Amino acid sequence: MLLQLKEVFQNDGHRLSLDYSLPMQEVELNGDYPFKSPVQLSVEAVNRAGLVKLTIVAEFIFSTHCDRCFDEIEKSFKFTFNHGLAVELIDEENDDYIETPDYQLELDDLAISDILLELPSKFLCNDDCKGLCQNCGKNLNKGECDCSKSNVDPRLDILKQLID
Repeated sequence: MLLQLKEVFQNDGHRLSLDYSLPMQEVELNGDYPFKSPVQLSVEAVNRAGLVKLTIVAEFIFSTHCDRCFDEIEKSFKFTFNHGLAVELIDEENDDYIETPDYQLELDDLAISDILLELPSKFLCNDDCKGLCQNCGKNLNKGECDCSKSNVDPRLDILKQLID
């Protein structure tokens, strides 16, 4: 969605608000498509004393697999992003403002990158997930396995000899 911001930039105190759905079902992460429905965005651009501030609130349900036990999980997220906007950047290396040439901003690209950067790097079904048994692959959250617990990594055998 191309956001037209000319009126906001030219009028102190002016506010532009909109709500819309951002389709992200085609976005692939780690070989999966975790966005099962569109992301709901609430966007507001406000001019205060000549500075334009953009606020994006994104709400969505994220469906993926637990990184430890591989169970299917769904988590709901609500992220808020704030950006300063400028028509022209004097210092190209300044990350504090987003340039909006011709008073226009491609909102979809900005929202998608904000969401993807804010997502956690690891997803767990719960904080104390036990994961899978390294030998038989049983989900340890659903009970203990019958594997021998005395197996020691062969690289650590020399340390075991010191204990014995």
